[in-house]
Amino acid sequence: MNNPSREQIKEILDTSKRIAVIGLSDDPSRTSYGVSEAMQASGYEIIPVNPMIKEALGVKAVKSLSEIEGKIDIVNVFRRSVFLPELAEDFLKSDAPVFWTQLGVMDEEVFRKIESAGRTVIMDRCIKVEHSLTRS
Repeated sequence: MNNPSREQIKEILDTSKRIAVIGLSDDPSRTSYGVSEAMQASGYEIIPVNPMIKEALGVKAVKSLSEIEGKIDIVNVFRRSVFLPELAEDFLKSDAPVFWTQLGVMDEEVFRKIESAGRTVIMDRCIKVEHSLTRS
């Protein structure tokens, strides 16, 4: 499992505008909320993907990726690794170019499957941390 280089990650973040966040919580004490809030404050459009909430960060939540209209640049996953195979299937039905999982979330088989489909995969990395590292 080889993530893109820091330069490639910088390019992805520089050219992306819309981030669909799977598992985004409406609870401000949750990591998904804080990370997504920081990315929203940095100018990214955040789309909450969580069937258990109505909205997060002032944005109406959708139940699945298939409900999102328009282009998605990054799918950022805040779910446990056990859910990655199912989430990868949904991702591959979308036209989003980047599948990104947060710290501690990884699956070698899912990584290879998405990569072999010609998409970019970043696993076990915090998007907020990577964003701040590429700004310095």
